[in-house]
This record gives sequence, structure tokens and C-alpha cells, in this order.
Amino acid sequence: MLKVRIGKEGNTPFNFELPATEINDENFLDNIKISGAIIDEGNFFVVRGKIFCRKKFICDRCLTEATENQEHDFEEELNPEEIVDDEIDLTEIIRDNLLAGQPLKNLCKPDCRGLCPVCGKNLNNGRCECDKDFVDPRLAPLKNFNSIEEV
Repeated sequence: MLKVRIGKEGNTPFNFELPATEINDENFLDNIKISGAIIDEGNFFVVRGKIFCRKKFICDRCLTEATENQEHDFEEELNPEEIVDDEIDLTEIIRDNLLAGQPLKNLCKPDCRGLCPVCGKNLNNGRCECDKDFVDPRLAPLKNFNSIEEV
């Protein structure tokens, strides 16, 4: 658990390294680094910081394994009732922000060319010799469809 004891001066900085196993996702590598501060705003507290991590994934276009360094900003408001013994548990905040900050599409590189739809060759490694003009027989009648005739 990541607990931070709140200081009396109104701004409490924190720095943690969390083992990737704590996130319950085997795709995170190494330790996850978290830094930030808890700011006393009077009626509530603001937890603000950054999460630094490294993640492995399968590229959505070419299906190769890749890794990327990630950086996630986070900011959460907490009510004083959420504080127990002058400590704030940041575990859920970190886990939720880290998982919510994951990209919808994982690409090994921004210009990934993916796989050939005919032979399955990884097009990042070179061109293939497949006929790209292949038309699904069910859609072949649409190939000759150029315009709508006016009635």
C-alpha cells in the first residue's frame, strides 16, 4: 500500500517506486515510479502527480511484441473524511489512473504498416507480392457501381 502522511505545512511531496506486480497486470515491467504532492486546500485535499512506467504489449496492427515508456499525469480531490490517522492511501488512485491512462490502440511505432490482409506478412519488414486488387466475390457487383442513375 502507498500511504502518505500529511504534513502540517499544507503541501506534502511524495516519491514512490511500486513493484509492477502490485498493479495485477503482468504487462507492466520494472518498477512504477510515482511522484507528486498532496495539497491542503482547506475544505479538501488535492493529490497531484505523475506516474512513470514501462509496458510490454502486442501491436494491434502487426502483432509483434513491443515495449513503451509511459508517463501519466493525475489529479484527484479527496475529502477530509477519506484521511485516516493523518495518512492518505494512494494505492487505488495510482492503480485507477494508470489503468485508465492506457491507450485504446497499442502500436509498436506510429507508422506501423501492419500485416498483409492476403498472406499475413509483416509489412514493416518489406513488401509482399500479393495481388492487392482482390475483391471479395460477394462485393464484386459493387466494383462496377459508379453512379446512381437519376429517374
